[in-house]
Parts: sequence; C-alpha cells; structure tokens
Amino acid sequence: MEKEKYKVLLVEDDTNFGQVLKNYLELNDFVVELARDGILGLAAFRREKFDICLLDVMMPNMDGFTLAEEIRNVDPDIPLFFLSAKSMKEDILNGYKLGADDYITKPFDSEVLLHKIKAIMKRNQELQEKQHAQVEFNIGRYHFNSKLRTLQFESADPQTLSPKENELLLMLCEYKNDLLPREAALKRIWGSDTYFNGRSMDVYIAKLRKYLKEDSAVEIVNIHGNGFRLVVPE
Repeated sequence: MEKEKYKVLLVEDDTNFGQVLKNYLELNDFVVELARDGILGLAAFRREKFDICLLDVMMPNMDGFTLAEEIRNVDPDIPLFFLSAKSMKEDILNGYKLGADDYITKPFDSEVLLHKIKAIMKRNQELQEKQHAQVEFNIGRYHFNSKLRTLQFESADPQTLSPKENELLLMLCEYKNDLLPREAALKRIWGSDTYFNGRSMDVYIAKLRKYLKEDSAVEIVNIHGNGFRLVVPE
C-alpha cells in the first residue's frame, strides 16, 4: 500500500522563490499548496487539512506572525516553520514565542529544510503512534498507568509521577527485561545525550528505584556504559 504523502501549506509572496521551493518539495514526495499572501494562506488553512505550515514573515495583507497566530487559534499543535529574511534576534524570538517549531533565515539550503521537515514529521508520527500504544503495565506487585502518570503498589494510594519520571518508567516498561540504551532514553526524554543530561537521568533512575523498593523481585539494573534493564518476574 502506497504511503500517504504529507501535505504542506507554503505561504510565500515571492513568486519565483515560492514556486521553486514548491517544486523541490513536490519532487521529494510532499503535496504542496502555495498561497501568495497571509489572507490567502489563512483561507487555504481553514479550507483544507495540512500536516505542516511554512510561512514567510514579510507579506502583504497579513504578515507571517499574524497568520501564525490565526493558525494557532485553529490548530495549536500543527508544526510551523517561519522562512524569513528578517534575521534580527527580536524577530527570531518573536517567531518562537508564537509557537514556531523552527525559524529559518533566508537564504537557506533547501536540503537542510527538507531534512528538518522530515525530522518533525517523523517525531509527530511517533507521538501519534505512542498515543495508541500500551499505557498500563503490571510491574511485579505494582500497577503503572503512564497516561495518568500513576504508580500504585497493590491497594495503596497511587503515587503521581513527574513527567520525566513517567516517561523514563514507560521506556523501561517498553524494554522490560531487556536493555534500555542510555542514548535512546536521553534523546527521547532530554533531547540530547550530553554529560549533564546523563547525570540528570541517573538521578531519576535512583528515584524510580526508591518508588519500586516495596517489591524486592523488581529491580532496575545498571548495565555499565550501556543503559538500564527493568527486571520483572514473568
């Protein structure tokens, strides 16, 4: 079965640049709707469903920042990139404050933009798949609900986990009785596998060990230099 193509809303008032970028993205298996100004872009967004928006900032009738606010009012989660010749720090910060996933200054390498788009599409797809994945786990005598962020020992009151504690325990459960690589956990939860993020993760592992101490058969084992293993009796 052929994979459905991602749909891009490109709002760009430079006719030549907009058409060249549209053609390039279409050659790389995207479906692209090109709008020439902010008002036409907003009309297109309200009319059709898109997977990502690429917005120029300086446009007639409605600028990209105003358009972004209107788009966010309709769909607060859609990935959004600004493509702009405005490279002043305050413009870039304003773009991120409006919820942009990226702010790319012109001129830019179209191949770099393509890889950034693919990366965010892949991330969103993984998040959607994760939403439909298993959310409840039995960890020995504990019950873990990752959707509610609760960990409960037998009939005791459930404990609410912090977002990072919850995400880390979820990954350990996904790799139950197998190796959870340090790098995989650091990149998914902390965003990068730096030394300081590694030390932070070690603190969270220690917290999870404390939470699970009531069941002596459950253990988080440190596989030196490689990662961790949640040992749970089958």
